[in-house]
This record gives sequence, C-alpha cells and structure tokens, in this order.
Amino acid sequence: MPQFLPPYRDIQFVLHELLEVETRLGALERHAEVNRELIDQVVEEAGKFCSEVLAPTNLSGDHEGCRYAGDGVVTTPVGFKAAWEQFRDAGWPSLSCHTEYGGQGLPHVVQTVVQEMLNSANLAWTMYPGLTHGAYACLFHYGTPELQQLYLPRLVSGDWMGTMCLTEPHAGTDLGLLRSRAEPQADGSYAISGTKIFISAGEHDLSENIVQLVLARLPDAPEGVRGISLFVVPKFIPNADGSLGARNGYQCARIEEKMGIHGNSTCVLDFEGASGWLVGEPNKGLNAMFLMMNAARLGVALQGLGLTEVAYQNSATYAKERLQGRALTGPKNPEASADPIIVHPDVRRMLLTQRAYLEGSRAFVYWTALMIDEQECTSDDAVRADRADLVALVTPVAKAFITDNAFLTTNLGLQVFGGSGYIQETGVEQYARDARITMIYEGTNGIQALDLIGRKILMDQGAKLRRFGALVRELVESEGTNEEMAEFINPLAELGGKVEKLTMEIGMKALQNPDEAGAASVDYLRVIGHFVLSYFWAKMAKVALDKADSGDPFYTAKLATARFYFARVYPETAGLIRTTRAGAATLMVLDENLF
Repeated sequence: MPQFLPPYRDIQFVLHELLEVETRLGALERHAEVNRELIDQVVEEAGKFCSEVLAPTNLSGDHEGCRYAGDGVVTTPVGFKAAWEQFRDAGWPSLSCHTEYGGQGLPHVVQTVVQEMLNSANLAWTMYPGLTHGAYACLFHYGTPELQQLYLPRLVSGDWMGTMCLTEPHAGTDLGLLRSRAEPQADGSYAISGTKIFISAGEHDLSENIVQLVLARLPDAPEGVRGISLFVVPKFIPNADGSLGARNGYQCARIEEKMGIHGNSTCVLDFEGASGWLVGEPNKGLNAMFLMMNAARLGVALQGLGLTEVAYQNSATYAKERLQGRALTGPKNPEASADPIIVHPDVRRMLLTQRAYLEGSRAFVYWTALMIDEQECTSDDAVRADRADLVALVTPVAKAFITDNAFLTTNLGLQVFGGSGYIQETGVEQYARDARITMIYEGTNGIQALDLIGRKILMDQGAKLRRFGALVRELVESEGTNEEMAEFINPLAELGGKVEKLTMEIGMKALQNPDEAGAASVDYLRVIGHFVLSYFWAKMAKVALDKADSGDPFYTAKLATARFYFARVYPETAGLIRTTRAGAATLMVLDENLF
C-alpha cells in the first residue's frame, strides 16, 4: 500500500532559505505578524492530517469510487465524510479566508503548501475543499453584500461547500456556445434552466448544502461570450438567517465513470427552473468566473506537484527495497542474493527526473503564491502591477508544464515498480490515472499554450515576459563571475537569449499567418517552462553552495539534483526550440479529408 510522508525539509528549504517568506511577508501590513514559527506549526499540523487521516482513504476511495443511487443522491467513498468532518472541525477550510467572514487570514503561500500535501495524500478528496475555496473567492470579489453575508461565513466554516458549473454537452472550452437560460423573476431571483456536464463535486454527501456557481444567458443577452452571466444556485435555498429552506430545482442526473479521480463525483446536473441570484454585472459573468478559473489553474498545477511528490516518494522507497539483479560494476549487497534496483543507472535516471521536476516545480509554485500575496497586500501600485503581470504570465505555464511533467513522473514511478506498478495493489498506477485529468480540465494544456503565446506574450509585445527576464538577468549579473555557479548560470543565460530571439521570430511569423502562433504554442510553452525551472534551479543551487560546508547531506542532494537537471533535463530545450521553429506548414498542408 502506498504511503505519504510530508516533505517538511524541502518545504522549509523553499519557504525560508530560497524565498525568505518571513521577510517578504513581514513587509506586508496584512501579514506582518506571520513568522516562521507560525508557518512551520501550520505546515506540520497539516502534514499530520494528510499522512495520518487523509492518505489512508486514497487507495480505498479509488477502488470504491462515488456511488449514484439513481434518484440524484451521490455517496462518497467510505472515510471521505469522516475525513472532511475532521478537516472542517479543525478549521482548515478557513486558513487563508478573510477574517471578516470567519477566516484565519493566513497568506496564499501557506495555503499553497497545505494544498500540495492534501493533493499528495488524496487528490480526489482534495478537490471538494479546493472547489469550495474557489467559490468563496468568486463571491468575495463579485458577490453583493447580501450574498456575501449569507454565503461566505458558511463556505469559510465548511458547513457548506461549493463548485462551478461551466461546461455543457455541446460546448466545452467554447463557452460562447452555452445555452443555459436565466429568466428574471418578480422577487429579484432568476429561474435557471439547462444541463451542465463534467461538474466536479456537483453532488455529494459531505456537507449540508452545495453552492453552485452557474453560467447562463439572460433573455436579452448578446451572442457569444459577451452575453454570459453568473448566478449562485444553492442546492437548498437558504432562509434569511442562513437556515436551510426548500430543495432547489436541479438534480444530479448521473455521475461519470472515469479513468481516475474516482473518489470525486463528476456530475451531470439538470437545472429545471432552479432559483439563482446574479453574481456581478449582467452579461459579464466571465469576468467573475475567470477569477475562479485562474485560481483553479494554479490549483491544478498544485495537483500535479502533489502527485509528483507522492509518486517519487514511493518510487524511491521501492527502488531501495526491491532486490533484483546485480550492479554492472559488481555486487553492492553481497550478503543478499541480489542488489536493490537503485544501483542501476536507468532506475536512478527515472528517480532523478522525478526529483528534478518535483523540487523545481515546488519552488516555482510557492514563488507564484508569494507573488499573489504581494500583489494583493502591497500598498505600492508599481509593485502590484509587476506582481500581477508575473502571475498572469506564469499561470498557464504552471498549469500546463507542471501537469505534463506530473503525467511523465507518475508514469516513471509506475515503471520503477515494473510489473508490480501495473497492478492496483501497489497503488502507483492510480497516480498516473489521476494525473492524466490534470492535463485536460480547467482548460486543456493546449489551451494554456495558446493563452500564453497569444494573450500573455504577443498581445503586449512581450512586456510580461520581459518582467520575468529581468529577474533572470539580475541573477545572471550577480553570479556571472562566480566560478562555482557557472554550470548553472551559463545555461540559464544562454536559454534567456534563445527565448528572446524565439519569441520575436514567432511574433513576426504570426503577423503574416496566425496559425504560426498556434503551431508553435505547445512546444514554446515547454521552452518557457524550462526557462522558469532553470531560474529556480540556479537559485536553489546558489543556496546549496553557500551551505555546502555545513555537513548537511540535504545540500549535497540539492546540488546533485541541480546538476542532473541541467545535464539531462534542460537539454530538452534544444529539440523544443527546433520544433517550435518548424512552422505551421507541416501541420496545416494536409487536406482534412486525408486524415
């Protein structure tokens, strides 16, 4: 049975040695009292819940799955509700929520650490509180004061949970095609009708009420995305005092049988004149929903990170325990009949690939969360604009690059286990199945690539990318004469120059033919992903070099992993740059009838 142990040491390294979050947060009035001791206490307690309470429900939850009773009732796997009640009663849903609604007001970066460990422990379960937090954020920013007072305290406490309803049977990513209707009622509410599919956590037995955020069209709405409004549609209509009233007019028609995340209920919801209340302005529902979706995209990146961590942990443990064959250089375990498979170079290649993507991505995601904290809490308009641009730039990169790598690394974990990895008993095949959906939902990774190259880079002539490039240049200039750092700084600087040139080439070609941007987008995003990871690996190598004489083997391992990344993972960029430059002709020349 797979196990999860909270990676406290690496978490502390990234938070306190790499990012120096205590100092950075201390400069923000809202978080001035958040110190290292508090952060470490929260992380340790969250880790205990994840390893001792939540992780034991993961494998059984995957085998059992959610159950649909045929009358709209959905039951989650055994242990899920008990884990949720313990999580709720301990106050975890309120961790980073605003204090005026009962939240603890802790920084996003702390919430991010907790969320990573929850995903490692049980991804399917973690989707329930994750979606609830997204609904909270949407209503906090766009709800009327009346809606906020009614819904936010109960979402913060965990008494109610939430989710979002976007997709319809005929319209996936293209929300402009949606048909759900919202008819105004005399009491100020709206009657919502239509069918939504692929609604994660759309129905379940964990909480007494479920708050659906639903996209629909008003009667006079213009066509396309300009005519979409957002509505809050609760399962039970609350009374003015927050007590539950009548059951609302929608029902779960069925749950999907999926490749993975079996413990999360993926629902088809039929709305038949359900009562809803407008969130935000009429016909501007996407403005509100995109706030939730952008947060969800970073949340999905965290899902990929969490799965990479737990897959690596179990792969490394198995590789050190599994006896099979002998090392090519002679027996390493002569008293036994065979050596552990970790003696073999290819097994080490797989483990180090997992580790390089894992530790680099952890630094990337935690830094992004810190940028969000600084964006939201600074009083400096220039800093706010800078952080907003950085977060906008890296959000599609984090979502696509980290989840692509999660599918790669979970499959490597399965490969390390060999035949044992292909059977359910060991549990590692579940990580690969669960990881696969992260590349699809909240906008497929192809959509993320188009968003990056189109909206985040070409639309502003590369201004956002230059903001990140400035961080890279600062590091290169400060360490460029440090001989110890040359093996890390030189490839980073080289890639920075190549990215600048490549971006200009794509922009010029796209002016003549927009398909050129689409043809380049996926490989280009992966190049940018490595550019970001190279930056963080160089920074982590600098910290480890400075601590190399401490005698702590942690820094020895960090440097070895950094060297592996630049020697065996980073070189992928050369091939990616070549395929990015290949152009649209080889993709678009073939007549569609010949496919």
